[in-house]
Amino acid sequence: MDLRESLGKAVVALKAPLGSADREQGWTDELRREIQEEISVSRSMLRRPGPWAVSYLHPRLDEWMAREGVQPGRLRDVVMDVQTLIIGARDAARSRQQC
Repeated sequence: MDLRESLGKAVVALKAPLGSADREQGWTDELRREIQEEISVSRSMLRRPGPWAVSYLHPRLDEWMAREGVQPGRLRDVVMDVQTLIIGARDAARSRQQC
């Protein structure tokens, strides 16, 4: 699965209504929409300018969720997986640019 596909799956997961477990983990509808939008913007950046744009992405979703008090769980795992993939792709792109 490529990065854009992973971002798309995260967007779908974040568009779904929150369950009681999600709310217990600190998610609110507003936070869910904001993070979904942030991931959507990243996906659009990779689609429109192209994959090279990944080097300009600086996700801080972990810090954002920590400030909001989000606890470990299904949605947090989805978001953290996306952040990890973005950072890995960004670092790889930067390495290729330096060669």
